[in-house]
Amino acid sequence: MELDGRVVVVTGGTRGVGAGIARSFLAAGAEVVVCARRPPDEPVSADGREASFTALDLRDTGAVRHFFDAVAGRYGRLDCLVNNAGGTPYRLLGEGDAERHARVVELNLLAPMAASLAARPWLGRTRGSVVMIGSVSGTRPSPGTAAYGAAKAGLENLARSMAVEWAPEVRVNSLVLGMVRTELAHLHYGDEAGIEAVGATVPLGRLAEPADVGDAAVFLASDRARYVSGASLLVHGGGERPAFLDAATVNKES
Repeated sequence: MELDGRVVVVTGGTRGVGAGIARSFLAAGAEVVVCARRPPDEPVSADGREASFTALDLRDTGAVRHFFDAVAGRYGRLDCLVNNAGGTPYRLLGEGDAERHARVVELNLLAPMAASLAARPWLGRTRGSVVMIGSVSGTRPSPGTAAYGAAKAGLENLARSMAVEWAPEVRVNSLVLGMVRTELAHLHYGDEAGIEAVGATVPLGRLAEPADVGDAAVFLASDRARYVSGASLLVHGGGERPAFLDAATVNKES
């Protein structure tokens, strides 16, 4: 298969988008290691194959270095790191102190940087790649998740700089995600009716599924993307329809 024999680490790969990414890599033939602070409720699997799980706090840089050395020691190689772990609760800037917002930046920007630095020596040996999981929140105003949006903007810029500094040994790219339907979608969009209504605002008519993200990540990690580095691939179903088009009183479709 496309990635047969390759070794891939997916941070935060135990649920939601991360689990979808891990399943796509498993289906492509890769050996997959997922890490998170807590184990999955059930093993992450696809096509009769399971991802290996390691408990890890990505904010502990010493533990992160030990983790990547252990993965390389166990499998003899590392071909791709997918920096997926992240997230944030809804919190207006004025409703939290600076320290609380800083923790969001730490998880969504500093932790991926630490993981990438720890993985780099091993990725360099295989001419491997890093895939950052970004967000459209980093490309537009992000009220209620401002620290998260700022971190994701920084993550995309970090990836571009890494792509230049680490070439030609390691490719670095970003997936810039829109809205994704996961088991936690109701926390962001409400009940099933709310999820469907939000999905209807996307040009492709639905929220992304985790597998949509996973397939894009597999592409960036594969030899088909061998000349792609420093790129940001939008995975957002066409984006958002500009609000002014609906507010205007002219040029309406009949």
